[in-house]
Amino acid sequence: MSSPASSQPKSASQPLPFFIDGEAVQGTGQAFSSVNPATGEINYHVSAASTDDVQHAVASAHKAASDQKWRNMRPHERARILHEIANGIVKKAEHFAKIQMRENGKVFAECRTQAASAAATFRYYAGVCETLPSAVTPPRGNYLSMTIHEPVGVVAALTPWNSPLTMEAQKIAPALAAGNAVIVKPSEVTPTAAIEVARIAIEAGLPAGVLNVVTGYGRDTGAPLIQHPKVRMVSFTGGTETGRAIGRVAAERLIPAALELGGKSPNIVFSDADLDAAVDGIIGGIFEGSGQSCVAGSRLFIQRAVYGDVVSRLRAKVRQIKVGLPDQPGSTMGPLASFTHREKVEGLVASARAEGGEILEGGKRPDDEALAKGAFYLPTLIAGLPNSATVCREEIFGPVLCILPFEDEDDLVEQANGTAYGLACGIWTADYRRAWRIARQIDAGTVWINTYKQLSISTPFGGFKDSGLGREKGIEGLRLYQLAKSIYFDL
Repeated sequence: MSSPASSQPKSASQPLPFFIDGEAVQGTGQAFSSVNPATGEINYHVSAASTDDVQHAVASAHKAASDQKWRNMRPHERARILHEIANGIVKKAEHFAKIQMRENGKVFAECRTQAASAAATFRYYAGVCETLPSAVTPPRGNYLSMTIHEPVGVVAALTPWNSPLTMEAQKIAPALAAGNAVIVKPSEVTPTAAIEVARIAIEAGLPAGVLNVVTGYGRDTGAPLIQHPKVRMVSFTGGTETGRAIGRVAAERLIPAALELGGKSPNIVFSDADLDAAVDGIIGGIFEGSGQSCVAGSRLFIQRAVYGDVVSRLRAKVRQIKVGLPDQPGSTMGPLASFTHREKVEGLVASARAEGGEILEGGKRPDDEALAKGAFYLPTLIAGLPNSATVCREEIFGPVLCILPFEDEDDLVEQANGTAYGLACGIWTADYRRAWRIARQIDAGTVWINTYKQLSISTPFGGFKDSGLGREKGIEGLRLYQLAKSIYFDL
């Protein structure tokens, strides 16, 4: 697999450049390597942004954000640019899918779906941008009052490695629709998709400096970015501990921070559920993307009356999962995104064994010699542990499902809420009154009933408790990047 054509360095010795003020830029930081997790081979070397490069990016974004041409551009004109960005992504959809597959190991079919989703996100926010009204508020005197919404200015968007195509679109599109300038710092694991979007944006008519991308590690590139005094908002998706550190910086600087963080989501099966549908939903909810999803249904609660039946069905389904090279036809699960991450997953599974857990399926690397050079790990089912066990409390972010029985609703709700996280939940039952009761009692930002991982760009998304602050997607996802301003006219 070759490196992205439009990001190709001028010579073999040069790393891939990032993107500032409408131009490719070679960073002055220490370059790093992009590694294909399916093969262990180096994809390419990538330029890293130093503190000076970050200063350059912020200066460019600040100038663009202050330019009245962009700040006051009419909504329909801004929407046209967003539509053109979507068109550009569609034209290069196969290219984007290959980039993501090469860098994080997702199977190609899923990468294709996410490229299409990224384009749809830009189209959705083009529509919101063009149609979202301001408000005339009810007067309480002889005056006319209204509320309008202004862009915050320069937004720093820090994105994760698990689904860069969708996650970056979910930050870039609404922030641009809201009239901001954006600096994206993608994960060092998946650095190039954001650069490609920035190139397309320039071709679509976006003014130079409105969208910039700096690549590098969090400590060298991300930290100086969020600490820069001209960055007026931070939007971050990733781990909870990193989110806390970013939140502390934002609190000290008194700037807004949108934090979409970790999860340890319960997936709940009652005895009256359609068990075939439930098992399919459980499998997709935890093993799609090798379990590397913030909403992965990683804790499975099964009512004791059907516990044995559901576990038996799950084991049969897990054995049918085809772990293989992500571009190989028939593969349904690829590698983990990095070798370092696989070591973390292996360590957590080892803790489950040490605490007395029973590994029903998986729990090891595949035996297939063709996969030996990649960061592969088998889909894993663990039973026999209490909800207080390490693997039932900590986010694994891998293809590992912890299975727990429950007796009744009160027992279930206490266990399901017995975690620091509150991102998502699945409920499988034929009783919609029960589904409503449980959905209201669960501490989670998203609850699915008789489905799982059904997502829509038009519906707000975010978490409770340690799963984060703020809501992305939907109209709220655009307002997230704006500040309300009240204006009074004396009559």
